[in-house]
Amino acid sequence: MATVRENLENQMRAAAAANDFEYAARLRDELKALLQADAAREAGELHRQQPGAMGLGTSQQRMTPPEGWVRPKKPDPMTKGRGRGQK
Repeated sequence: MATVRENLENQMRAAAAANDFEYAARLRDELKALLQADAAREAGELHRQQPGAMGLGTSQQRMTPPEGWVRPKKPDPMTKGRGRGQK
């Protein structure tokens, strides 16, 4: 029984032989992604998302400020310098 990898390789070769290079390129990219995922799985490098560690609809993790960082004070809107020519 042929594996998924072998099927993709056979389809890619057949598409290239039929001069359907766009389809062959898509199959090549799928094969490459499959091989990279297999290599990462074998190395134990797959990263699973932790609940709450990611924002909704994003792959960016929450930013944490560097150690010792202090949030700047908000400016007071009632201080000088709000109008024209005032200092």
